[in-house]
Amino acid sequence: PSQVLLNGAPLSDTPDRALATRLAILPQAPVAPEGITVGDLVRRGRLPWRGLLGPWRDEDARACAEAQKATGLSDMTSVPLGALSGGQRQRAWIALVLAQTPQTLLLDEPTTFLDLVHQVEILRLLRHLNATRGMTVVSVLHDLALAARFSDHLLLLGADGPVAQGRPDIVLTPGNLKLAFGLDAVVHPDPVAGTPMVIPC
Repeated sequence: PSQVLLNGAPLSDTPDRALATRLAILPQAPVAPEGITVGDLVRRGRLPWRGLLGPWRDEDARACAEAQKATGLSDMTSVPLGALSGGQRQRAWIALVLAQTPQTLLLDEPTTFLDLVHQVEILRLLRHLNATRGMTVVSVLHDLALAARFSDHLLLLGADGPVAQGRPDIVLTPGNLKLAFGLDAVVHPDPVAGTPMVIPC
């Protein structure tokens, strides 16, 4: 049978709380309690480290402060989540998972429902976290140009499963796009980043 491994160990062999200190998951449409503030949301990221009734420690406060600073939300601790813009709200959710201080971060379509400016903002933030913290970031993205621009490694999935994986320039080829999506396309270098840019025919 197939197994999912994290650092060589099966996920099924790792207790949930211990797993949550290494791996953080942000779903596509997370739901927060009514009226919760940014600070309260971010503090929930420390639950795997302290438990539901564990004491609040200096390291918990430091992790939350660093998470809010990394996402540009240091001055919004008392602001209700519902009062934020779409981009700010997504950054607050990312701050929550950063407060977990995971080694690996999984995101399901983190740019959904955001305009292009906020999409780029979020992807730049994730790229920065990968570069500065050594955090592995795995994200599901449908915009191929943005995926190519902000990723080191792509896995291209079609209806029947994986089609190709590797560097963006190796994965995003006309042949692979035809296999994955039945799409006739040409691929040119992005004039800004030099990464592959898909142009449907």
